[in-house]
Amino acid sequence: MNLIDCDTSHAQAILAIFNEVIANSTALYEYQPRSMVVMAAWFETKRQGAYPVLGALDQDGTLMGFASYGQFRVFPGYKFTVEHSVYVAAAFRGSGLGRRLLEAIIQRARSQDYHTMIGVIDSANAASIALHQRLGFTRAGELRQAGFKFNRWLDVSFLQLLLDTPDSPSNPQERSTSML
Repeated sequence: MNLIDCDTSHAQAILAIFNEVIANSTALYEYQPRSMVVMAAWFETKRQGAYPVLGALDQDGTLMGFASYGQFRVFPGYKFTVEHSVYVAAAFRGSGLGRRLLEAIIQRARSQDYHTMIGVIDSANAASIALHQRLGFTRAGELRQAGFKFNRWLDVSFLQLLLDTPDSPSNPQERSTSML
Protein backbone atom coordinates (compact mmCIF):
# COMPACT_ATOMS: atom_id res chain seq x y z
CA MET A 1 0.00 0.00 0.00
CA ASN A 2 1.16 3.47 -0.87
CA LEU A 3 -0.22 6.61 0.84
CA ILE A 4 -0.48 9.61 -1.47
CA ASP A 5 -1.89 13.12 -1.55
CA CYS A 6 -4.90 12.87 -3.84
CA ASP A 7 -5.77 15.48 -6.42
CA THR A 8 -8.51 15.91 -8.98
CA SER A 9 -7.12 13.00 -11.01
CA HIS A 10 -8.46 10.78 -8.20
CA ALA A 11 -11.92 12.39 -8.20
CA GLN A 12 -13.64 9.57 -10.09
CA ALA A 13 -12.30 6.90 -7.72
CA ILE A 14 -13.23 8.98 -4.65
CA LEU A 15 -16.66 9.61 -6.14
CA ALA A 16 -17.21 5.86 -6.57
CA ILE A 17 -16.35 5.28 -2.90
CA PHE A 18 -18.60 8.13 -1.75
CA ASN A 19 -21.52 6.92 -3.85
CA GLU A 20 -21.25 3.32 -2.67
CA VAL A 21 -21.27 4.55 0.93
CA ILE A 22 -24.26 6.81 0.25
CA ALA A 23 -26.22 3.97 -1.36
CA ASN A 24 -25.43 1.25 1.17
CA SER A 25 -24.70 2.71 4.59
CA THR A 26 -25.40 5.39 7.14
CA ALA A 27 -21.80 6.60 7.13
CA LEU A 28 -23.08 9.58 5.12
CA TYR A 29 -26.54 10.98 5.74
CA GLU A 30 -27.06 11.73 2.06
CA TYR A 31 -29.74 10.24 -0.18
CA GLN A 32 -28.59 10.93 -3.73
CA PRO A 33 -25.30 10.00 -5.40
CA ARG A 34 -22.78 12.79 -5.77
CA SER A 35 -21.77 14.08 -9.20
CA MET A 36 -18.46 15.11 -10.68
CA VAL A 37 -19.62 18.73 -10.34
CA VAL A 38 -19.95 18.18 -6.59
CA MET A 39 -16.52 16.54 -6.53
CA ALA A 40 -14.94 19.51 -8.31
CA ALA A 41 -16.38 21.84 -5.66
CA TRP A 42 -15.27 19.44 -2.88
CA PHE A 43 -11.67 19.44 -4.16
CA GLU A 44 -11.72 23.23 -4.55
CA THR A 45 -12.84 23.62 -0.92
CA LYS A 46 -10.01 21.31 0.18
CA ARG A 47 -7.50 23.29 -1.90
CA GLN A 48 -8.64 26.68 -0.60
CA GLY A 49 -8.46 25.54 3.03
CA ALA A 50 -5.17 23.64 2.59
CA TYR A 51 -7.01 20.53 3.79
CA PRO A 52 -5.41 17.23 2.80
CA VAL A 53 -7.01 14.37 0.92
CA LEU A 54 -4.88 11.31 1.63
CA GLY A 55 -5.39 8.21 -0.46
CA ALA A 56 -4.24 4.61 -0.19
CA LEU A 57 -3.27 2.92 -3.44
CA ASP A 58 -2.71 -0.80 -3.92
CA GLN A 59 0.18 -2.17 -6.00
CA ASP A 60 -1.91 -1.74 -9.18
CA GLY A 61 -2.67 1.93 -8.45
CA THR A 62 -6.28 1.31 -7.39
CA LEU A 63 -7.56 3.76 -4.79
CA MET A 64 -8.56 1.58 -1.83
CA GLY A 65 -9.70 4.40 0.44
CA PHE A 66 -9.12 7.98 1.45
CA ALA A 67 -9.17 10.30 4.45
CA SER A 68 -9.59 14.03 4.71
CA TYR A 69 -10.62 16.80 7.03
CA GLY A 70 -12.11 20.22 6.74
CA GLN A 71 -13.52 23.13 8.65
CA PHE A 72 -15.54 22.15 11.71
CA ARG A 73 -17.51 25.39 12.04
CA VAL A 74 -17.20 28.68 10.17
CA PHE A 75 -16.54 30.92 13.19
CA PRO A 76 -12.91 32.05 13.78
CA GLY A 77 -12.76 30.61 17.29
CA TYR A 78 -12.91 27.12 15.75
CA LYS A 79 -9.85 27.62 13.54
CA PHE A 80 -7.83 24.96 15.40
CA THR A 81 -10.56 22.30 15.11
CA VAL A 82 -11.22 20.08 12.10
CA GLU A 83 -13.81 17.44 11.30
CA HIS A 84 -12.37 14.40 9.56
CA SER A 85 -13.65 11.57 7.41
CA VAL A 86 -12.25 8.17 6.48
CA TYR A 87 -13.78 6.02 3.74
CA VAL A 88 -12.62 2.62 2.53
CA ALA A 89 -13.83 0.97 -0.67
CA ALA A 90 -16.07 -2.04 0.01
CA ALA A 91 -13.54 -4.56 -1.35
CA PHE A 92 -10.88 -3.42 1.13
CA ARG A 93 -12.87 -3.07 4.35
CA GLY A 94 -11.72 -5.11 7.32
CA SER A 95 -8.09 -5.10 6.20
CA GLY A 96 -6.77 -2.47 8.63
CA LEU A 97 -6.76 0.19 5.93
CA GLY A 98 -9.11 2.48 7.86
CA ARG A 99 -6.67 2.51 10.76
CA ARG A 100 -3.73 3.38 8.51
CA LEU A 101 -5.67 6.22 6.92
CA LEU A 102 -6.88 7.56 10.26
CA GLU A 103 -3.35 7.47 11.70
CA ALA A 104 -2.06 9.34 8.64
CA ILE A 105 -4.74 12.03 8.79
CA ILE A 106 -4.09 12.52 12.52
CA GLN A 107 -0.40 13.04 11.77
CA ARG A 108 -1.25 15.53 9.02
CA ALA A 109 -3.49 17.49 11.42
CA ARG A 110 -0.62 17.64 13.92
CA SER A 111 1.75 18.88 11.24
CA GLN A 112 -0.71 21.67 10.36
CA ASP A 113 -0.98 22.72 14.04
CA TYR A 114 -4.59 21.75 14.55
CA HIS A 115 -5.55 21.11 18.15
CA THR A 116 -8.80 19.14 17.98
CA MET A 117 -10.11 16.53 15.58
CA ILE A 118 -13.80 15.71 15.55
CA GLY A 119 -15.33 12.54 14.15
CA VAL A 120 -19.07 12.58 13.53
CA ILE A 121 -20.12 8.94 13.31
CA ASP A 122 -23.46 7.16 13.04
CA SER A 123 -23.95 5.76 16.56
CA ALA A 124 -24.69 2.28 15.19
CA ASN A 125 -21.28 2.13 13.47
CA ALA A 126 -19.57 0.21 16.27
CA ALA A 127 -16.51 -0.64 14.16
CA SER A 128 -15.73 3.01 13.37
CA ILE A 129 -16.33 4.11 16.95
CA ALA A 130 -14.06 1.33 18.26
CA LEU A 131 -11.32 2.25 15.76
CA HIS A 132 -11.43 5.88 16.84
CA GLN A 133 -11.30 4.92 20.51
CA ARG A 134 -8.28 2.65 19.90
CA LEU A 135 -6.49 5.68 18.47
CA GLY A 136 -7.24 7.88 21.46
CA PHE A 137 -10.55 9.52 20.54
CA THR A 138 -13.08 9.90 23.33
CA ARG A 139 -16.83 10.23 23.11
CA ALA A 140 -17.79 13.87 23.33
CA GLY A 141 -21.53 13.45 23.00
CA GLU A 142 -24.42 11.99 21.09
CA LEU A 143 -27.31 13.59 19.29
CA ARG A 144 -30.36 11.36 19.31
CA GLN A 145 -32.47 11.10 16.18
CA ALA A 146 -30.43 13.81 14.46
CA GLY A 147 -30.56 12.09 11.08
CA PHE A 148 -33.05 10.15 9.00
CA LYS A 149 -32.14 7.60 6.34
CA PHE A 150 -33.45 4.23 5.18
CA ASN A 151 -36.82 5.02 6.82
CA ARG A 152 -35.44 5.28 10.34
CA TRP A 153 -34.13 7.87 12.78
CA LEU A 154 -30.38 7.85 13.30
CA ASP A 155 -28.32 8.88 16.29
CA VAL A 156 -24.94 10.50 15.73
CA SER A 157 -21.91 10.25 18.01
CA PHE A 158 -19.22 12.89 18.32
CA LEU A 159 -15.72 11.64 19.03
CA GLN A 160 -12.84 13.98 19.81
CA LEU A 161 -9.07 13.74 19.80
CA LEU A 162 -7.03 16.49 21.45
CA LEU A 163 -3.69 16.96 19.74
CA ASP A 164 -0.58 18.38 21.36
CA THR A 165 -0.55 21.36 19.02
CA PRO A 166 -0.36 24.28 18.78
CA ASP A 167 1.68 25.16 21.84
CA SER A 168 0.95 28.89 21.65
CA PRO A 169 -2.01 29.64 19.41
CA SER A 170 -2.58 33.17 18.27
CA ASN A 171 -5.93 34.72 19.03
CA PRO A 172 -6.48 37.63 16.68
CA GLN A 173 -9.66 39.58 17.23
CA GLU A 174 -11.21 38.27 14.04
CA ARG A 175 -14.84 38.93 13.30
CA SER A 176 -17.04 36.37 11.68
CA THR A 177 -19.57 37.36 9.07
CA SER A 178 -21.37 34.04 9.47
CA MET A 179 -24.77 33.88 11.02
CA LEU A 180 -26.62 30.87 12.35
